[in-house]
Amino acid sequence: MQSESDTASHSSTDSDINAMPVVIHQAGPSSISPHALSYDSKPVHPDFASPDADVVLQAKDARGTMFRVHSYTLKTTSGWFRTMFSLPQSSSSLTSEPIYMDEDSDTLEWILRMACGLPLNPIDSYDVVDSVLYAAEKYDMPGVMSIIRILVMTPSLFNHPFRLYIAACRFGWHAEAQTASTQTLSYNLFDKDIYPMLRRLPSDSLLDLFELHRKRREGLRKRLNDPPFVAGGTASCASCHAHIDYHTWRELKYKIILEMDIRPLGDSILEHGLNEWPEAHACWSAKCPNANCDRYLYDKNETVRVIQECVAGLPKSI
Repeated sequence: MQSESDTASHSSTDSDINAMPVVIHQAGPSSISPHALSYDSKPVHPDFASPDADVVLQAKDARGTMFRVHSYTLKTTSGWFRTMFSLPQSSSSLTSEPIYMDEDSDTLEWILRMACGLPLNPIDSYDVVDSVLYAAEKYDMPGVMSIIRILVMTPSLFNHPFRLYIAACRFGWHAEAQTASTQTLSYNLFDKDIYPMLRRLPSDSLLDLFELHRKRREGLRKRLNDPPFVAGGTASCASCHAHIDYHTWRELKYKIILEMDIRPLGDSILEHGLNEWPEAHACWSAKCPNANCDRYLYDKNETVRVIQECVAGLPKSI
């Protein structure tokens, strides 16, 4: 039989074990199996489980992952924590209770990895970017924000121009905003699928984007009315002086301007439109109405070359 003191000792030991955080080994942000946790315990991230760390941060989500971090690291990388730790507190107050954070486990891990200089997994989702930027802004962590600023220009995130533009405009990243504005030229701003992202932009940034798209359309429209292009009215044939109506060029020019509204980049005009549109075929095949003259009215190769030069000279960014 066990003595009362032995029983009490075992009970005390069992109680202490159950009260200790459970360390779950995982690589990077990932789900933690609920079967690995006891009812009243929360996992400690293995990369943030140093017993020497004097601060415990706990995530808000169902996992409630805990992160043991040195207060010195938090004070030097976060204005928010620096202010908090400057307030009077007892020496044991930091480790006695966890600090409950508003972020989920994954977001908290991302910002702590960046703040602590730990290896990062690739980020390929703007949902992660947005959540990390929001947390970094809230906790005044400029180092974390500078890392994200570099990451948004990597290939895995480079194909989301509107989300890049939103982030760049919000945080004053001018070079990134210019790059993103150039990428938006492949899109029609009046496409309703894009409206939700446009609504997230400040009015000035939104107007800048609309102005860029409009400048390209209007710049090309104006250029197509200048020499060496014909005005599109009536004239006389240079060979036989017969009456000529340049209506086929007017129709092609109108089609070009409409296409610039849909895709201001202009590549669809040069790569497809001027070769395959019905208006283009009609223009390139147009001849002098005098049967004895039979002269083609337009030089296709030269016209395409000049249009290409016009598109290349249009503004490319805000």
